[in-house]
Amino acid sequence: MIKNTSPPVVAIDGPSGSGKGTVSRRVADALGWHLLDSGALYRVLAWAGDAAGLSSDQPQKLQSLAGSLQVEFSRTAAGDERILLDGRDITQPLRAEECGNRASELAAIPQVREGLKILQRSFRRAPGLVADGRDMGTVIFPDAGLKIFLTASAGERVKRRYNQLKQKGLDATLPGLFRDIAARDERDQSRAVSPLKPAPEAVVLDTTGTGIEQVVEKVLVLARRRFGSTPGGS
Repeated sequence: MIKNTSPPVVAIDGPSGSGKGTVSRRVADALGWHLLDSGALYRVLAWAGDAAGLSSDQPQKLQSLAGSLQVEFSRTAAGDERILLDGRDITQPLRAEECGNRASELAAIPQVREGLKILQRSFRRAPGLVADGRDMGTVIFPDAGLKIFLTASAGERVKRRYNQLKQKGLDATLPGLFRDIAARDERDQSRAVSPLKPAPEAVVLDTTGTGIEQVVEKVLVLARRRFGSTPGGS
């Protein structure tokens, strides 16, 4: 058997509000690995597409735009995530629910997914990568050494998203978020290309009623068991 010499990957997939974003960031920090927030890339494309006046019925132009995005993830002095497009900080507008819904719509377009595939895979660098998304373990990194699928009840996911938006100073209502998340789940699970589902070999973790620290520790135990006590170094 030929040994895979590519940097190791932990793929963490799941629906909106399952906690995968927070868990992925903390796992990446604990391991000292790079982080790919693939959902943010779709939001960047949604924002850039709107700025360019592109609509969903222009898939080829959206694919071309996706392939040209110059995206950088960084942190503020306080440790908050910053997302830069062509050097411009666009973090705040990407947090709006409208942008998330638009990103979910674009994610159902095959050309968009193909256009972003190379960009997503470019984040795989030594010593390793924690990839957060909806098809990281099934499509983008099918050879990932560890695949996690996080889930939670719809009610719990709505409450988490509501609290997250409020903490960021953004307007939201529980009924509105419930409708948005239900619609997003339907689109993600029923799309013809890369539908949201756990990989056959994924470890499924239900985070309902479970603290983030507990989930992070479970993932770290699995990662260290899979990759050794010094992941990326062996």
